[in-house]
Amino acid sequence: MKNINSRRAFLGKAASVAALATISPLAGFGRGYEKAIEETKKSSVPSDLKITEVKCGYIRGSLFVKVYTNQDIYGCGEGVDAISGTYHLVNSIGRRLNGQNPLNVHRIFEEIRRAGFFGGAQAGMYVAVLSAFETALWDIAGKALNVPVYQLLGGKFRDKVRVYSDTALYRSNNPLPKEFADSAVEAVKMGFNAIKFDIDQAADPNRFDRYNWTASQGELQRMHDQLAAVREAVGPKIDIAVDMHGRYDLNTALAISKKVEPLNLLWLEEPIPAENVEAYRLIAQETTTPIAAGENIYLAYGFRKLLEIGGVEAVMPDMQKCGGLGEGQRIANLANLYYIPFAPHMVASFLGAMACAHVCVSVPNFLIMEWQSYFHTNPMFKEIVTFDEGDWVKDSFIKVSEKPGIGVDINQEAMKKYAVPGVPFFE
Repeated sequence: MKNINSRRAFLGKAASVAALATISPLAGFGRGYEKAIEETKKSSVPSDLKITEVKCGYIRGSLFVKVYTNQDIYGCGEGVDAISGTYHLVNSIGRRLNGQNPLNVHRIFEEIRRAGFFGGAQAGMYVAVLSAFETALWDIAGKALNVPVYQLLGGKFRDKVRVYSDTALYRSNNPLPKEFADSAVEAVKMGFNAIKFDIDQAADPNRFDRYNWTASQGELQRMHDQLAAVREAVGPKIDIAVDMHGRYDLNTALAISKKVEPLNLLWLEEPIPAENVEAYRLIAQETTTPIAAGENIYLAYGFRKLLEIGGVEAVMPDMQKCGGLGEGQRIANLANLYYIPFAPHMVASFLGAMACAHVCVSVPNFLIMEWQSYFHTNPMFKEIVTFDEGDWVKDSFIKVSEKPGIGVDINQEAMKKYAVPGVPFFE
């Protein structure tokens, strides 16, 4: 689509040149100049950029939004987890965006958040959907200004982002310590220098009561033995992170965090639910095992007290649900005031991973980012995105894209076969 307004504005500024061309003996100058302008690809000035339409699609646990503008520039964003049944919320927010300049990322974010004060804008589905929109706006801004998103966030401290491999051993039913060890060795062979395991297993035969969150002595021993097998298999230099998904109580958290101290874990993640930050402080005070939390905490407000009282040794916001990239950077900077590292949770597609990477390179206290093993085993994740800058991950690092915007696009045609049935798909 030709941008007539831009061309006219440009020619208007060159009026004196055009006037000279009509009286100059060099009669061809004006026509050649105009032709050169006509053939040069350009967008109108940023102040003329407007949002015209929003479309979305759902694939399993992810929401993808696509925000269109009047300059043939579009942006893509992703939300995860708290997105089921949010199609009409997406459309509602999309209608509010029409006609706005997408470069006003922070203002739009704040307007949409404030508009939802009585509609759930403090957490959950509302913020997860808003995260997808906010990310798409950064993608547009980078493309419009011809710079990668990290540059819009203030530049970068590093060129690449260290990641740990979530081994996804949770898909096995009550895996033995040897299976933990074998999975760890396989990840290290793939080049990863950090790995993560889940030790919350509802089907553990040592569990006496599915509804009581106190782990039995048998469960505690099982957890220890699984992790001890990993440490023995990979040696002392590989980082081991452990996730408990907030499925235990304070007694269990205190017991297991003390029991695994000799294993020198990178962290013990969410041994209890995230709502009671005072309980996190009690755990952190009683163990040398670093405690991490944050994937189920929303907005920077949610992290304030947790950091103030010393409840964690690492914060783990998820860029696809905590409020987006700008909010993720605010959380990282807040944590930096308390000398706490930033280690974002990431269970999205490669679009979400790269969006998260732009935040990771833009803050000083970045530690490590989550990487999913399904990127290597499930062909869907390669099919649904477009990326032409080489390997996704190499030797436990991903290189941040230098392309304008996020640097990863979505492939709508490939997505169709994975779309959630019964929900409109980019209509």
